[in-house]
Amino acid sequence: MKTLKIGLLPKILIAIALGIGAGLIVPEWIARIFVTFNGIFSQFLGFVIPLIIVALVTTAIADIGNKAGKMLLVTVGIAYGSTVFAGLVSYFTGASLFPSMIESGAGMDSINEAQSLVPYFEVNIPPLMGVMTALILAFTLGLGLASTQNDTLMKATHGFEEIMVKTIKTAIIPLLPLYIFSIFLDMAYVGKVFAILGVFIKIIGVIFVIHIGILLLQFIIAGAVTRKNPFRLLANMLPAYFTALGTQSSAATIPVTLEQTCRNGVSEDVAGFTVPLCATIHMAGSTLKIVACALALMIMMGMPYDFGMFAGFICMLGITMVAAPGVPGGAIMASLGLLAGMLGFSAEAQALMIALYIAMDSFGTACNVTGDGAIALIVDRIFRK
Repeated sequence: MKTLKIGLLPKILIAIALGIGAGLIVPEWIARIFVTFNGIFSQFLGFVIPLIIVALVTTAIADIGNKAGKMLLVTVGIAYGSTVFAGLVSYFTGASLFPSMIESGAGMDSINEAQSLVPYFEVNIPPLMGVMTALILAFTLGLGLASTQNDTLMKATHGFEEIMVKTIKTAIIPLLPLYIFSIFLDMAYVGKVFAILGVFIKIIGVIFVIHIGILLLQFIIAGAVTRKNPFRLLANMLPAYFTALGTQSSAATIPVTLEQTCRNGVSEDVAGFTVPLCATIHMAGSTLKIVACALALMIMMGMPYDFGMFAGFICMLGITMVAAPGVPGGAIMASLGLLAGMLGFSAEAQALMIALYIAMDSFGTACNVTGDGAIALIVDRIFRK
């Protein structure tokens, strides 16, 4: 008999529903078991996040640096600019709309404080280094490897990357549903979960509108550069958009993205170079989701924020997204360190970010790959002989 496989998104949704239901009926002693698990898993995440940053960001920068060439630099520059631009649009839209939509501290007064239920015991797992230390180390190593071409160290770095990706796939991702189940059980137990779910629905609606707007802007710019109808160009990319909705993977959508990009008049050579590269480095959809979710949660928790704080966060996020591993939820896992280090997110707030992000994961991926077609059009126009 075939084993029934359930994707990460359905698991997260089931975990949220079961957590809410269990939190309304379970006795305190059972709830404290899951709160204890939360504490241990949070400590493990705090330990492993700097290691993930070092492993993934180092190899991403080193691999890009090894592919010398003007087209590479132009493509990377456009992709990074698009990603940062999406983050800024998301911030300004959220900053304009969320304060009137979300009540400050709406049921979230204690999220950033001690857990509502006391765990039976705690395990302290201090990280080997801070998040910013990990980022600077990764940049230094990545740029150094790209410059020196040290094969021995490069192999060791790729081996370390494989270990951390394996850790994400076999330890973190499988336990995420249980972690989120425990978080929502705790919130339901103390009576603040329904206010949070109401805000979640509002956030998801706004983010969906933002990501449609970003795609329109990308293709209007591409149409202006190539002197083609932007709406026809975007319509030609819809098969890639809907394929990404189903696969939730930029890599799995590459063949469709390539075909539709060529249909838009991009040469096969340029499409064959830009589409696979942008599938790794162009994360506009993922970035706009993370920025909007982070801003909304900060408003919910009554945390202070300003443009300067988010500008730095968005610029660093654009680089960190390059390192997002090709697994469901990989982008949000790669960004957890920045959320904690630059925005001050607690473990519980990070869990809510994971739940919100994965609930919209397919739309972010679809935005990413569809925008790859716009970048390919611009690069083709720049280098067309």
